[in-house]
Amino acid sequence: MEWLSGPFEVTFVQRALVAGLLVSAVTALAGTWVVLRGMAFLGDAMSHGLLPGVAVAVLLGGSPLVGATASAAVMATGVTLIGRTPRLSQDTSIGLLYVGMLSLGVIIVSRSQSFAVDLTGFLFGDVLAVGRDDLLVLALALGMAATVTALGHRAFLALAFDERKAHTLGLRPRWAHAVLLGLLTLAIVASFHIVGTLLVLGLLIAPPAAMLPWARGVPAVMAGAALLGASATFLGLLLSWHLDTAAGATIAVLAVAQFFLSRTAAALRSRWAHRPAATAGAPRSAGPEHPAVPTPRPAADMGAHDS
Repeated sequence: MEWLSGPFEVTFVQRALVAGLLVSAVTALAGTWVVLRGMAFLGDAMSHGLLPGVAVAVLLGGSPLVGATASAAVMATGVTLIGRTPRLSQDTSIGLLYVGMLSLGVIIVSRSQSFAVDLTGFLFGDVLAVGRDDLLVLALALGMAATVTALGHRAFLALAFDERKAHTLGLRPRWAHAVLLGLLTLAIVASFHIVGTLLVLGLLIAPPAAMLPWARGVPAVMAGAALLGASATFLGLLLSWHLDTAAGATIAVLAVAQFFLSRTAAALRSRWAHRPAATAGAPRSAGPEHPAVPTPRPAADMGAHDS
């Protein structure tokens, strides 16, 4: 039991655990819609697009969180505006902004001779250095994300199924997509300084994707994703303590491992379920196993009807 409980008797590990639990909840709320709408590439681009704002904030002695928020706002606005350009797909506009923002960030970083340590923290995070102010920011972010998710659930759900139907129902898919971008921005900005921009995508994508084969509704996906993220956080901190590995990276790797285990178990379950049906000759429905959860769509299809 000492091996299991010993690390969490240390104050900074306790704060890291609380921070990881809050991050898991925030990313579960936003990540579920990211997975359902096929927005993983956008999430990756948003996380890397924070670099210019963070770099400027650090060089000027300001708050990296404020700089990250500014960069994320520029990315979200740019994706929305450029995505409305005729004959320009959404993934193309995302790719252009991604390369442009990341290149600008690298240029800014290259002008400083002492940015290496700060850049490492930006990329990989430092969950063991979380302070009380960070926990407060994460708690506020979770409250905001929960409010946005609850108020926008109906519009987000219609948007995930069919943008045209959302428009027919008067749910304003363009506005719903913009709010969804804001939710994604909130999750990334609140989490990047905990697990880093290169690793935040793991908690944003892997837990909801792991829950899709098992959940019968969007709220169930969110709840299950939060639990998976929490378990990855606990085990990641435990293993990183005993194995002397990077805590944030260990958490992200475990989250991705959960996804592959979930998909493997789902494939075995499906194979087992089909075997008796095939033997008995009973017909099996070709419809979706969990009709309450919309099928994720490729990222390239997102911009087709958003305008």
